[in-house]
Amino acid sequence: MHRPPSRRAVLGAALTAALGACDPTPGIQGPQAAGGASPAAQAVVTAATGTVVVPDQPLRVVVLDTPELDSAMTLGITPVGASRAAAERGLPSYWPASRLAEVAGTGTIGAPDLAAIRALRPELILSNLDRDGARYDALSRIAPTVLSRGTGYTWKENLQLHARALGRQAAAEAVVTAYRAQLAQTSHALGGPGSTAGRRISVVRFVQGGRIRLYGRQNFLGTILADLQLGRPEAQNVDRFDVEVTPDQLAGADGDVLLYATYGDPDAAGTTAVLASPAWQALNAVRASHAYQVDDQLWFQGIGCTGANLVLSQLQCLLSG
Repeated sequence: MHRPPSRRAVLGAALTAALGACDPTPGIQGPQAAGGASPAAQAVVTAATGTVVVPDQPLRVVVLDTPELDSAMTLGITPVGASRAAAERGLPSYWPASRLAEVAGTGTIGAPDLAAIRALRPELILSNLDRDGARYDALSRIAPTVLSRGTGYTWKENLQLHARALGRQAAAEAVVTAYRAQLAQTSHALGGPGSTAGRRISVVRFVQGGRIRLYGRQNFLGTILADLQLGRPEAQNVDRFDVEVTPDQLAGADGDVLLYATYGDPDAAGTTAVLASPAWQALNAVRASHAYQVDDQLWFQGIGCTGANLVLSQLQCLLSG
C-alpha cells in the first residue's frame, strides 16, 4: 500500500515551492523610508466598520489573528507585532523562524495586550470583527485599524482588503494568480474534477476544552476542498462552519480519507483517548490506513494564500497513489 511521506517531510518539501509561488515580493518596501509613510501619504479603505484612512504602504503593522499574519507575510510585510493562539507557544511555524524572530508578541488572539501594541508604535492594525470588534475603538485610538467582517471562509476577499490597507494590490494579484495555478496543478495531479468529486474527504479537529469538530463547507479548508471539487461525507457536506460531536458520535467523521488535527494538548482535547477507542478504530478510513494527522497550525490556523498553497501541496501528497 502506498505510504505518504511523513508530515515533516511533506511540509519541508512543500514549503519552499509554496512560499516561492505565494510570496512573489519578499522584502518588498514602500517608497517611504523605514520610519513609515509621511502623514500626507494616505489611502482610504472600506472595512467592516466603515471607511478607514490609512498610511500609504505602511511598514509598522500589527496583526491580531493568524489570517492577518498570513496576508501581511505573503504580501511582503513582516509585522512588528502579532498575537498568537491561546493554546500555542508561538506563531504558526510554517513561516521561517528567521522572519518570526522579528515579530514581537502582542498577547493572545481575542485578548490582545493593548499596552504592548501601543509600545510598538504601529502605523496600521489588522484584525477581524470576530476577534476584536468589541475593542475596535480602543485599537483605533492607537493606530488606524482595519477589521474584516469575518475570517476563514472569507479568506480570499479578506486578502484583497488587507492588500488595499497595506498598499500591496499588485502583489495580491500575483499571489492570487499563483494560487490558481497551484490549484490547477493539484487538481490535474489528482485526476481532475471527474475523479476528485467521487472522493469523500473528512476533516476533523480535536479542540482542547471543547468537543470534536467535524468541519463543514463554510471555513478555510472547506473552500480549498471545494476549489478542488473534492467530495465530503454527508455529515460534513453542510453550509456550516462545523458540527460538534461527542466521542460516541464518530460516524460522521468517516470518509474515504480522514484528515485530523489537534488544537492544544492531545490529552486535554481528547485526541489520545478517541484515537485508541473502538469507535475510531472501526471507521473505514482508519481501517484502510487512510486517516492522516495534519499540522493544526497550518491546516486550521494558516488561513491565507501561503497557507492555502502549502495545504494544496500536502493534499496532493496525501491523496496521490
